[in-house]
Amino acid sequence: MPCFENINNCKDTQFRTITGIKRSTFNHMVKILLDEEKIQKARGGRKNKLSMENRLLMTLEYIREYRSQLHVAISFGISESSARKTMRWIENTLVKHPDFALPGRKAPLKSDIEYEVILIDATETPIQRPKKSKENIIQEKRKDIP
Repeated sequence: MPCFENINNCKDTQFRTITGIKRSTFNHMVKILLDEEKIQKARGGRKNKLSMENRLLMTLEYIREYRSQLHVAISFGISESSARKTMRWIENTLVKHPDFALPGRKAPLKSDIEYEVILIDATETPIQRPKKSKENIIQEKRKDIP
C-alpha cells in the first residue's frame, strides 16, 4: 500500500519523480489543506481514515499516473466514493487558494508581458486521387448468383 511514510525518506529528486512536485510545494499544499480542514471540521464531522499527506499523495497519483479512481482507492484502502470526494475536495480547495489559482482569461491583457504570436496556415489542400476505371477495379463474380 503506497503511503507518504514510504516516500518521505526519499531524496528530493526521487520525491519529485514520484509525486510530480517539489517537496516544498507538497508541504505548502498540505499546510493549506490542513488549515481549510480545520475550518471545515470546526462545524463537526467524522475523522478521516487517511492522513492529509496520504490524501494529497492519492490525489497526485491519480492526476500524475492517470489511473482510475477505483485503482487508486484500492491502493490506499478506501472506497471509490470516498476517494472521489477526497480528490474533488483537494482539487477545489487548492484551486481556490491564491497561491495555486490560475489567472483569469483577461489576465494576459492586463500584464506587461509582450506576447509574440505566430500564425500557422493549416488549411486543407486537395489530394490528387487516381481516377476510377475498369482496369483499377477487381471484379469478382458472385458464386451464389447464376
